[in-house]
Amino acid sequence: MERTRTRTRTPVVDGWFTDTGAEGGFRLLGTRCSACAAVFFPREDAYCRNPRCAGDGELAEVPLSPRGRVWSFTDGRYRPPAPYVSDPGAPWEPYTLVAVELEAEGMVVLGQAAPGVGVVDLAVGMEVEVVAGVLDETAETTWTTWRFRPVAGGEVRP
Repeated sequence: MERTRTRTRTPVVDGWFTDTGAEGGFRLLGTRCSACAAVFFPREDAYCRNPRCAGDGELAEVPLSPRGRVWSFTDGRYRPPAPYVSDPGAPWEPYTLVAVELEAEGMVVLGQAAPGVGVVDLAVGMEVEVVAGVLDETAETTWTTWRFRPVAGGEVRP
């Protein structure tokens, strides 16, 4: 009898997001400075990057807003040139890149759109949510990341 091999789910960047598996359990992770309350993504563990901060505050991990508004978007229709890694033998699949202003933090985070979401499905000001996604899969590993998808019934604000 042949055993079924289970793929290991591995984040593309450790510590940038968490996924509890429960509804609404996927969140980007940032850090907040206790001295000036500035929030950073990607996370910062060494020092506060706010130039106006004295820099003597502690940096604590914080979950970021699960929703935000589309700030900008575009589509990637070409294979990246060297030195970026890209398998020339594999077919190129266009993808949609979304810049989202997070609801509470007001910072803009970049990410790919969820599968099936293209530029025709997006509008600046549209409400979106962060969801779990897959960047790549090998026989042993599923590389996980974050994606953005429109919120059902979400309104567009200028």
